[in-house]
Amino acid sequence: MSDIGINNIRKLDGSLLLVFRELLRTRNGSETAHRLSLSQSAISHNLTRLRDLFNDPLFVRKPHGFEPTRRALELGPMVEELMQVAARTLGDAGFDPATSDRTFLFAAPEYFTAQIGTGLANHFAAHAPAARFWCRYLPQQTVFAELRRGELDLAIGRFDVPAPAYIEVEPLYREQYCIALRRDHPVIRGRVGKRQVYDLAYVFAGSQSELTTGEIEADYSPFNMLAVVPQWLTALSIVATSDAATICPRRLAEQQARSLNLQVLKSPLGTPAFEVSLARRYGDRDAGITWLADAIRAITLKKR
Repeated sequence: MSDIGINNIRKLDGSLLLVFRELLRTRNGSETAHRLSLSQSAISHNLTRLRDLFNDPLFVRKPHGFEPTRRALELGPMVEELMQVAARTLGDAGFDPATSDRTFLFAAPEYFTAQIGTGLANHFAAHAPAARFWCRYLPQQTVFAELRRGELDLAIGRFDVPAPAYIEVEPLYREQYCIALRRDHPVIRGRVGKRQVYDLAYVFAGSQSELTTGEIEADYSPFNMLAVVPQWLTALSIVATSDAATICPRRLAEQQARSLNLQVLKSPLGTPAFEVSLARRYGDRDAGITWLADAIRAITLKKR
């Protein structure tokens, strides 16, 4: 920002930065107006001010929306850094869950949200009745970048790649894969032997389970693969009413064991455990995000 003179700094305000950031994210004027609760004319007015301030078109209208110029793309990280500094500075203003109508955004794999979803919904209903949470699945390759841009408040999952310096990662618990199949299975009762492991037909979960089809084929090629479905809950539902088995996170299988009449067994192959962690922006003092992280942590501990 050193190339902006004093006179231009006087013209800069938070609303301009918000409009710039949302236009860069959405590439859409209507979506930006909706996100910021502004009119289309207000977005146009702010865009005119931004163009004058930076002496650049910044966003060029195309049939598919706004296309950022090279200058806009260069400014993006600097504007984001300014917004993060402002958020950290104002973060101590506090958060009152009883009166907040905030929408929290976090990313997590399906096996985790299936475990804590009910507890988190009950926590919101009891302590933050006007607030809400939106959860979606994102692959590891993009989740840190979305945290940095402020498009996510938190991310929970298995992070096999090192976190960048702007992200702090807190381990929540260690998870272990198990073998799950119906309780009245005609062959398997109480334990699975090494030979039996390879005789079973398996349903695996990819996509929203954090495993891609390619990874499943690489990791589980010795097994008799019957099907690959998007989610673990779907896999568990299938094995509950068939002679197939699945290899899935133990916590999820144990949670579903009673309702689906499953037996949850230790794998004789010694599958390695993995860490499930919570990630957020480094140094973020947003009291609302801290409240959400505390709630998720407490619910997770109860599940142990």
